[in-house]
Amino acid sequence: MNSPWSIRLVRALFFPVFVFIGITIALGFEQPAWIGAVTGATVMGLLLALDMMLARVTLRDFSHATFGLGIGLFCAWLVTRIGVFQLDYFQTKPGAEALQNLVQIIIYASLAFFGVSVALRSDRDQFAFMIPYVQFRREGAEGDPLLLDTNIIIDGRILKVAQTGFLSGPLVVPRFVLDELQRLTESGDSQKKLRGKRGLEVMEKLRAFEGVRLSVFEPETWEKRDDLSVDARLAHLARQLNARLLTNDQDLAKVAKLRGVGVLSLSELVVALQPSLNPGDEIQLSLLKPGKDKHQAVGYLPDGTMIVVNQAASFIGQTVDVIVGGALPTTAGRLVFAELKTRQGSPLVSDLS
Repeated sequence: MNSPWSIRLVRALFFPVFVFIGITIALGFEQPAWIGAVTGATVMGLLLALDMMLARVTLRDFSHATFGLGIGLFCAWLVTRIGVFQLDYFQTKPGAEALQNLVQIIIYASLAFFGVSVALRSDRDQFAFMIPYVQFRREGAEGDPLLLDTNIIIDGRILKVAQTGFLSGPLVVPRFVLDELQRLTESGDSQKKLRGKRGLEVMEKLRAFEGVRLSVFEPETWEKRDDLSVDARLAHLARQLNARLLTNDQDLAKVAKLRGVGVLSLSELVVALQPSLNPGDEIQLSLLKPGKDKHQAVGYLPDGTMIVVNQAASFIGQTVDVIVGGALPTTAGRLVFAELKTRQGSPLVSDLS
């Protein structure tokens, strides 16, 4: 397990400190100095082993555990103060004082354990509920971070969304997502290489936007494991950062939601912003190409919604007034069917030119 250089430096500095303390204590008890040195080195070794075991514990986990420990000990103190040990059972039984001490230790240890375990399972919103008027929030952040995945960066529409100012909170790109974009640019497949280059260009433009806070996050050791998929690492990292996941990958969105991660789906946003077309609505439509059937013509709304107009094949290249007949949901979006609007038996037509 590779540790940051700062951690290795701290370990190297504290090792001689513990050896020196061990020697000092040994000389104080008139023992050989080498015994103190070995004892100090052994204690430091045990601390190093414990530190490695707790490598995944973050400062937030530690603060949660400390808060839970305090609640557990306070509850234990309350339990021991309600007069339980004043019962005859604890007063008349032989060895009553030792029994009281044993029961108190069990009560304190049990409630401390449950306090820590419950606190580690809780998020910051639950802490804010427990402590009214206190909000645990990141300094300088107006909202929760938005974690970007590879697909949303390559897609490119994030640029226009970011320009609108609707995205609150900083944008965070994990290092392993950038690594994946770099691997795409070095691929022998021309399509993958093009996607990778487009993703890196989007990153450069996002960083240049004023009002957009973009940062690259270096994940902890757990998220760097190559045996885990990028989706699994993204979902785990979103939980660690208490961030929302911004994606247009439906499968990733489902996985993240199952793990309790907030998801902003760009695909769902596009569908939600599509204009509502009801049977009987009249619109102007430019007919661009033939439809599946010979008598049909196809046009598109500005949002990309495809409209199939019946009996309009002869009007391709023109703008006509149509009446919406109905819509059919498909995997690619909505498919709207319409009929030509006529006046005195002739369609209402205007030239595209």
